[in-house]
Amino acid sequence: MADTKAVASELIDEARVRVTRYDFAPGAQTGWHRHKFDYVIVAITDCTMRIEGRDGSHFEARVGAGDAYRRNHGVEHNVTNGGESPMSFVEVELK
Repeated sequence: MADTKAVASELIDEARVRVTRYDFAPGAQTGWHRHKFDYVIVAITDCTMRIEGRDGSHFEARVGAGDAYRRNHGVEHNVTNGGESPMSFVEVELK
């Protein structure tokens, strides 16, 4: 399942903000990408994210349903659902 892509559904794309929902089957991934904007992630489900950085780093992040975190622009990574259940989150990019 490592080649399975997460499903991205754009909810809003306006001058100041873009909101996208991501749904991952177990093992699905975003593919490599770089964030152009600061962003906030809000978990819809409990999420076990396996995060791979361009510098070769790997770590696992667990974000509970309803929890949020933010990151600055410039982050480049690939995010994989490292859990056994589907996971979903909403990403809010601040343009």
